[in-house]
Amino acid sequence: MSLTRFSINQATLKYSSLPEVIDAVRVIGASSIGVWRETVQELGASEVATRLADAGVRASSLCRGGFFTSPDPTAWRAALDDNRRAIEETAVIGAPALVLVTGGLPEGSRDLVGARQRVRDAIGELEADAQAAGVVLAIEALHPMYAADRAVISTLAQALDIAEQFSPAGVGVVVDTFHVWWDPELATQVARAGRGGRIASYQVCDWLTPIAADALLSRGYPGDGHIDFAAITGQVRDAGYTGDIEVEIFNQEIWDAASTVVARTVAERYESLVFPFL
Repeated sequence: MSLTRFSINQATLKYSSLPEVIDAVRVIGASSIGVWRETVQELGASEVATRLADAGVRASSLCRGGFFTSPDPTAWRAALDDNRRAIEETAVIGAPALVLVTGGLPEGSRDLVGARQRVRDAIGELEADAQAAGVVLAIEALHPMYAADRAVISTLAQALDIAEQFSPAGVGVVVDTFHVWWDPELATQVARAGRGGRIASYQVCDWLTPIAADALLSRGYPGDGHIDFAAITGQVRDAGYTGDIEVEIFNQEIWDAASTVVARTVAERYESLVFPFL
């Protein structure tokens, strides 16, 4: 029962095909995968749904939508159209949430306020589509070091400020330990998210130092870095979250390892560092 809510995000097994990820998940006795759109676009959403169903595996989320910050009206509308397709894909594969990485500052821009407003406006345009499809748009706050190039939403509070303008049936937030562990307001904001029924996904991995030359690759196995998983998991539990917990790791050494070895390792770390506090 310890792996009932455990999910391996495909990013953790970056070089593995969908069948290989499914096999790795089944070997360890888990039943959920965080799917990436590259796989959906390669195989088609219906084919992904069929393969998951045939294997008895669920989709815990679809990664990723978003990238709403362009000031160019044509590009902004194109992003909305792409996200509508992503919402449809999320529904077809049976995932409850579409994870949104909101986008960084447009090239040459220093207007954070304007970029954040475009994120809010885009979600406002998409919320009805998401609700109609039975999908939650899950806004992911990324660590502030990514504000320039990946996500102008940097804290859980900022994500909630947007989400709370809409129905929780359509817009929620992601709690990703890598991105939020440092925040002195984290406990307050997780509780706030819980009161509103806003936690759409809980993702775990560790923060490694020294930071890699490519900061994206500084994620590690839970227990190898600095994050207090007991404390954060307890906060998420007390907030009422009962969904899947995804292990999502970007790390070259882990990507280069055998998928079954990685799957067993993340399952062991989850069982010892996360599951006891659910």
